[in-house]
Amino acid sequence: MADPAGYSGYSDAFSEQSLPYSDEAEQAVLGAILVDPEMLSVALEHIRPEYFHLEQHKMLFHVMLSIFQSGGQDQQLDPVVVVHEAVREGGVENESEGRNYLRDLMEGVPSAENIVSYCKIVAERYCARQLATVARGLLREIAVGSESAQTLLDSAEQQIYDIRQGRDVHGLVPMRDVVVSTFDYLRKITGPEREQYIGAKTGYPELDAVTGGMNNSDLVILAARPGMGKTSFALNLASNVTRRTGRTVAIYSLEMGLEQLASRMISTEALVNAHKLRTGRMEPAEWNRIASSADVLSRMNIMLSEATGITVSAMKAQLRRVKNLGMVVIDYLQLMDAPLKSDNRVLVISDITRNLKLMAKELNVPVLLLSQLNRGVESRTDKRPMMSDLRESGSIEQDADIIMFLYNDFYYQKEKTDAAVEVECIVAKNRHGSTGTIKMIWDPQFTRFSHKEQGEAPPA
Repeated sequence: MADPAGYSGYSDAFSEQSLPYSDEAEQAVLGAILVDPEMLSVALEHIRPEYFHLEQHKMLFHVMLSIFQSGGQDQQLDPVVVVHEAVREGGVENESEGRNYLRDLMEGVPSAENIVSYCKIVAERYCARQLATVARGLLREIAVGSESAQTLLDSAEQQIYDIRQGRDVHGLVPMRDVVVSTFDYLRKITGPEREQYIGAKTGYPELDAVTGGMNNSDLVILAARPGMGKTSFALNLASNVTRRTGRTVAIYSLEMGLEQLASRMISTEALVNAHKLRTGRMEPAEWNRIASSADVLSRMNIMLSEATGITVSAMKAQLRRVKNLGMVVIDYLQLMDAPLKSDNRVLVISDITRNLKLMAKELNVPVLLLSQLNRGVESRTDKRPMMSDLRESGSIEQDADIIMFLYNDFYYQKEKTDAAVEVECIVAKNRHGSTGTIKMIWDPQFTRFSHKEQGEAPPA
């Protein structure tokens, strides 16, 4: 099919021959590493193998990485070893050609100590090439005319976001590149700053022991029957995560207003009866605790939204702009909207959970998704929830990494109480490890969950 008028001219501007790169900067990076092997660790903080445009440069960097990862590091990363491996990989014709080329690289580098500057140039050109690839694809889609402007806008935004995050827009990634990133990740989670990379602690040690904490890219389902405290538990988790990590937690409340959420959090923080906050019947001493708690909460990295009927794509567009995002909380699944219009709610919910899992992966943060349970649980003698009780479940069980249920046996007793009671947090699915039941204390007066060993009594 012929290109529409004007399209071919634009596409020529993004041809492979015209894509930006710096031969000099790529050579300088390689030469600096050969001159001073310690510079490889410095380079890895700024670039990856695919950042090189010329295939020979890319191959040589891969060879150096392979030697580095084999454990030899400095003492083996010399031209003789590099040439031998380069010939074996097919990057150079023979050892004589390889020796000459590496000698030119080493002699041509102005200063090995300037490797960071060289890496920044290589990374800058790589980013420009990725943007050109996105632009070329966008122009092609516009020319075809089969997609709506909104779809193209969403696609372009997603791809540009991927570039910002350092992801390859081409999709498939060589195994050797994955090994490099995995090696780097393993170094981080065993290093002095490991807390930044492992699952965020929930504040409940027994729960963390089972789940490993709130892990990045996980979709975590929290489900319960109405009145079991799932919103309060989610708010407790959100507060604990931001306290421990300092990162921002975004909370989407599709059912309750922001003031209601804030009141619950103040009740938990100040240990003031939630009913008093709703009715305005606080004692002077309680006002002091409320003021102090409000000050603490106002300094927490928590962002709130009460947008009803929000779609995953709209949510994702907002979250991409949040700095230092650490976790997302959504209350609750069945109130979300979806582009898929169908009378079959199971299909709609499945579309939402699938896209929420993709969102968690793209943003690399845990997404805590609250969900309702169907009424079938009420008809059983043992009313502890099971995964089959998830309302309009569809693919929830498949998409979720962790599924947790709250169960309160006292909820079904004839005599209701506001006193603190023992409840169960049932980890029914855990893609990363074990399942089990954690006993906790639920104090509805203060919308507060605590682990049994905490032993902190509320004020009289």
